Parts: sequence; C-alpha cells; structure tokens
Amino acid sequence: MNSFPDPKVAFVTGAAQGLGLGITQHLLSTGWKVMLFDLDADAGDEAITALPEEQQERALFFKGDIANEHDVAIAVQQTVDRFGRIDGLVNNAGIADPHSGSFEHLDWESWQRVINVNLGGAFLAAKHATQHLRKARGAIVNIASTRAFQSEPNTEAYAASKGGMVALTHAMAVSLSGAVRVNAIAPGWIEVGDWQKSSAREEPQHRDIDRQQHPAGRIGVPDDIAKMVAFLLDHDQSGFMTGETIRIDGGMTHKMIYAD
Repeated sequence: MNSFPDPKVAFVTGAAQGLGLGITQHLLSTGWKVMLFDLDADAGDEAITALPEEQQERALFFKGDIANEHDVAIAVQQTVDRFGRIDGLVNNAGIADPHSGSFEHLDWESWQRVINVNLGGAFLAAKHATQHLRKARGAIVNIASTRAFQSEPNTEAYAASKGGMVALTHAMAVSLSGAVRVNAIAPGWIEVGDWQKSSAREEPQHRDIDRQQHPAGRIGVPDDIAKMVAFLLDHDQSGFMTGETIRIDGGMTHKMIYAD
C-alpha cells in the first residue's frame, strides 16, 4: 500500500526503456500512477518486473505503436478504466537515431515513418488524452530535442520531426489555453545505456571528450530530464508556464565549436 495521497496519473509514451523509462521511474518514485506505452513488449515486461512491488501496483504496460491511432485510443481508455483519470501526458516515444542517410537518397517511406512516429504520435496521444486532461486541468510535456535548433548533415527527418514538436507545443498551448498546459523539453546528449532492456545494454555511448566538452562538465542522464518533466506536470510549481520549450543540454547549444 502506497503512502502517497490520491496519486496522479501519467500516460508516458516510449516508456519501457531509455529516457522514457527514466521518466517513468522518477514519476513512480514521487507517487504517480503511470501507464507505460511502448512497442517493445519485452522491454515493457522487464521494466515492470524491475520495479519495487509497491510501484508495480501503480504501473500498467500497454504494447502499442504510437503511430497507430487505434492503439493509442485503446491505451488511453485502458488508463482511465484502470486509474480513473489522466493528469499528465509525456510524449516521449520516437525513433531516436537522427541519421537518415544522405539527403538525396532519403526515401519517402523512411521520412514518413520518422515524422509519423516522432511528431504524429505526439499529436495522436494528445488528441485522445485531452478530454481527460481537461477534466483534471492537467498538463502535457513533449520531448523534443536540441536538433530542433541545430543540425548536422543528413538528419533532415529527425530534425524536422523535433522542430515540428516545438511548433506543436506552442500551437496546442494556445488551443488548450485555460484547460491544459503544454510545454516541451529539448534534451541534448543523454546517456541512456543503463536504462535499455538487458539484451540491448551496451558500453557508454559517449567518449570522454564528449563529456569534457560540455560546459556543464558531463553528459546528461535521464533523471536530468525526468525532474523537469515532473516540474512541468505540477501545476503548483509551473502553473504559469505554457507553450515553452526548455533546453537541457549541459550548455552545448551555446558552444560554437565541438570536438570531433
């Protein structure tokens, strides 16, 4: 039995591993109930099993494709059926690899898949969750990326999807004004290796020089983002914030020269 009075309910997409799992774990540790929406059933089962027993009682996993409206609609309804309401939506699901091959050879199907998952999925989740978020006077947090503001070669689909996420954020903030707050976070380099499912874990993704070149002196970890998610979902702490995109990148977007 948990000690948190009247826990709030979050719907987190891409929640079974990586950054999404870090966000999920943080919300559960602070008393939230969480629907974990993810396409990877193995990762979802592993994520739930690894939780403390008390947190398992406040967690629910749904295997679904965020780009499939039917899956999203069913998952939202199951969340309400199980927990009674939705107070927060975290749009984190996405195809994380920014490199899509040379611009001239990027095929339409690959472009569409990235846009449909990274941007379309956020739209679908928000569309179906909004009626419940209105009742709760809840909040949406979209996970964008610093790639919305700066680029390297051959990342067009990913950059466009994350730039679209920033625009979607302020558009929804205006459309839902007075009812649902909508903000975004643009993470920089985040080390998520330890938050992957066991069969996919690997050595740290980044080099020592990658860590050293950050003005903050290190690369980010999921908790750096998760704490801001929790802040933005909390009306008492961030009730005057909507339509904003907050960069959390250790200062990297303010540097002019990166190490190779």
